Amino acid sequence: MFTNRAKNGRNNLCGRRIYELRRRMVPRVSQRALADMLQITGLDLDKNAIQRIESGKRFVTDIELSAFASVFSVDVSQLLEEDLPADRTGPG
Repeated sequence: MFTNRAKNGRNNLCGRRIYELRRRMVPRVSQRALADMLQITGLDLDKNAIQRIESGKRFVTDIELSAFASVFSVDVSQLLEEDLPADRTGPG
């Protein structure tokens, strides 16, 4: 049977990477501050949406993925990598 979830049961592939990139920003950026940064790029997400994305509870559109890549100055493909070490996987 087909499902719209990753193998680990999450609703997205990018949430853990987004969490990791956000936490690595200097100075450290809160979910609310990241939402503000995304709004400057024209993407209207709030802190709660970012929390749900990071925890894998929310699907992410290609438009949102592109905006995250822009804010973090990375290629979209980097957000889809699933090779985070087990002890640094973030929420969820």
